[in-house]
Amino acid sequence: MREPTAGLVLIGICAAVLIGAALSLARAVFAPVAFALFVIAIVWPFQRWLQTVLPKIVAILITVAVTTVIITVFASLIAWGFGRVVRSVINDAARIQAIYAQMVDWLETHGIVLAGLWAEHFNMRWLIRVLPEVTNRMSGTATFLFVVLIYVILGLLEVDDVARKLRLARRQDIGPVLLAGGARTAVKLRRFMLVRTLMSALTGFLVWAFAALAGVELAVEWGVIAFVLNYIPVIGPLIATTFPTLYATAQFSSWQTGLIIFAGLNLIQFLVGSYLEPRVAGNALSISPFVILFTVFFWTFLWGITGAFIGVPIAIAVLTLCDEHPSGRWLAELVGSRDDRMEDRA
Repeated sequence: MREPTAGLVLIGICAAVLIGAALSLARAVFAPVAFALFVIAIVWPFQRWLQTVLPKIVAILITVAVTTVIITVFASLIAWGFGRVVRSVINDAARIQAIYAQMVDWLETHGIVLAGLWAEHFNMRWLIRVLPEVTNRMSGTATFLFVVLIYVILGLLEVDDVARKLRLARRQDIGPVLLAGGARTAVKLRRFMLVRTLMSALTGFLVWAFAALAGVELAVEWGVIAFVLNYIPVIGPLIATTFPTLYATAQFSSWQTGLIIFAGLNLIQFLVGSYLEPRVAGNALSISPFVILFTVFFWTFLWGITGAFIGVPIAIAVLTLCDEHPSGRWLAELVGSRDDRMEDRA
């Protein structure tokens, strides 16, 4: 019995590696599809309600229009917040370079060899070149979002047909699993986005209030950035605390003040993300923290910033589908929550 089992494990590992390589190489194809499926799961109840009072095509057009407006607002907030920060850094480049030089000198006088490496590979001219490039890449997501919207339109047109085909599928063990798993996944993803939106709004407000009270410039921009980036687990909050800390350090010319700002921002992230959010979400979205961290970095490695955003929803979908089939239920119980299954089936 051990040899076949070992062989199956080896085959599974090889299959996982090949699938990961395929997803990475074909990211231009798979990433928009995954994002579109996520959007469809979120907006489908709205379209279904519209279809009760309007023709199907009109309901789809209204749904897509509302989705486009929401995505455009988020993209505009990101561009506005980071754009203002980039312009401020460029306008104040000379003072920031001087502060950076003082920090390097202080580190070198205390025998920190790493300071020499910083001086060799990092300077403000390099930072000024990088920041606009980051902004331009963020603006280049317009093409990606356009492709996503095309997939969303086509997907919304076929939701009913796909459900009907699954009910009539010859493989009676597959159709019910996909239907039930898909329905439960959609419910979980909508709950995930609702909780994330509430917690992101609270985080953005608290960051703005703290930055304003501390006298940090661009407090509104830091609040907006924290609100948007909070949708990206792990990586988003890290960026939302690091950038204001560096900016505050340069503004006040004091690493002690920067340390206070850093501690305050991380306290906000901890209270909202680790204390309030689990209590609002309950057990329904309970996933092992290790799995969340691995998922975020794994999908970021494969698909970049898109993967960082969509990674946790993909994990929720995979675990929910595994929970619907006896052969995969062990995985859902291992990294998920048993109470979650009981709650959804109650």
